Amino acid sequence: MKNKFFSSIIFVALILFFTSCEKDFLEKEPSQFLTPAQIEEAAPVNPKLLAGSVAGIYSLMVQTGTGGTTGHDDFGQKAYDIFGDMLSGDMALSVSTYGWYRAGITEFQATQDFTQGENRQVWRYYYRIIRSANSVISALGGNDAIPEIDDNKYLMGQAKAIRAHSYFYLTQYYAKDYNPSDDILPFYDDIEDLNGPKVATSVIYDFMESDLRSAISLLDGFNRSAKNEINKSVAQGILAYVLGAKRNSWDEVASLTKEVIDNGGFTLMNASEITGGFDNVGTPGWMWGIDITLETNLDLVSWWGQVDAFSYSYAWAGDFKTIDEDLYNAIPDNDVRKGQFKDDTYPSRFLEPLNKFYDSARKIGGLSQTTENDYVYMRVAEMYLLHAEASARSGDESGAINSLKLLLDDRIPNTSYIDALSGQALIDEIYLQTRIELWGEGKSYLAMKRNQATIRRGPNHLSFVGTDISYDDERLTFEIPELEIQNNPFINDQNP
Repeated sequence: MKNKFFSSIIFVALILFFTSCEKDFLEKEPSQFLTPAQIEEAAPVNPKLLAGSVAGIYSLMVQTGTGGTTGHDDFGQKAYDIFGDMLSGDMALSVSTYGWYRAGITEFQATQDFTQGENRQVWRYYYRIIRSANSVISALGGNDAIPEIDDNKYLMGQAKAIRAHSYFYLTQYYAKDYNPSDDILPFYDDIEDLNGPKVATSVIYDFMESDLRSAISLLDGFNRSAKNEINKSVAQGILAYVLGAKRNSWDEVASLTKEVIDNGGFTLMNASEITGGFDNVGTPGWMWGIDITLETNLDLVSWWGQVDAFSYSYAWAGDFKTIDEDLYNAIPDNDVRKGQFKDDTYPSRFLEPLNKFYDSARKIGGLSQTTENDYVYMRVAEMYLLHAEASARSGDESGAINSLKLLLDDRIPNTSYIDALSGQALIDEIYLQTRIELWGEGKSYLAMKRNQATIRRGPNHLSFVGTDISYDDERLTFEIPELEIQNNPFINDQNP
């Protein structure tokens, strides 16, 4: 059943967070908006204000224009999931009528030119969330505080987890690889921080780990009201991704993901669910997502508006997002996931995800311009795959095989071939299954970097067909945007 998430927080979200900062992404809020000090002063009198502030952060994840543009590729977290899927090459732009993503992303123009808007868009979105989280954390007493009231403790945990989540995506999109000594990004952990120099990768990773370990502790016992909220399991999943990106803490990645699998209360999506539309946040296999309602007011400018041919969308009208043909050919014919991309009713739409992501009405072009289809941010399947990967890399091949087979048992009729895999062959199979299982969900780019992979673009891409592109190719990472360089006088300072 659709909830009233947006109607309950929209006023607070608009007042506290939806500010325009054309001059400086981290500029202080204008005087007509509540300041952190005002929030802190009002919170004891009206505790719901802080809850509304955290809800406002979640609303940023789905709102259009949060990257500071009016573009139809600017709609929160799922917008950058598409950026990553296309940069990795697993999502192909196979037909381009309207031009979204073509030059800047699929032809790598934005990632090689700091003046192009995509760089600023990604930067602004994640730093905007970081600033909002800093505001909540400050109002709750600061980074080292542990609120005595449970509700405030849970709000602190959520704010720290979403802050770390945003820093994580910044490290992925703006750095070619995990090199601890490289200075990569400005770092802000306080609402009063406005501009600063780039700091070392290790500083940001240490901070993310600290935030997430604190969040996991603070969120222990938290029973969330809806899946848009981060709970302990989601925080553990984010930490697993952070540690996986470092590639030196595989035992802990295996431990974290195993705990989510065993104790999170989630079940793997079965064969009918993975071809069932991916439109319902209530799906037991979804760990984190959001219930999209009419009040959310999403239409063409949304993830569904870009990817789903059964919505009022570019995917219907002439910008086809398809699975890379070589990746599709790597899926066995008896794998139910191959059917996510094959629909003989629409031969001209070859390799669109017509049976993975779709509006339930299944009318090409949709019945309405407004979508009520939900967004998924994290699934428990990711934990099985990360557990398999971490186990294989830490020497527990039997554990890796077991996790991978548990995932695949309901997707292919016979998983016995996995028992014979070991070493790099096992790791390669886990990586392949990660690309297949999570296609279109914004995880291909993360997996490519984590596995230090090279991907060759298949024949259904419009550019760079047959080109081998390595995970650390400079064309796959964004540039610090021109406006940040112009407005942050410390951005090029040497970090001591």
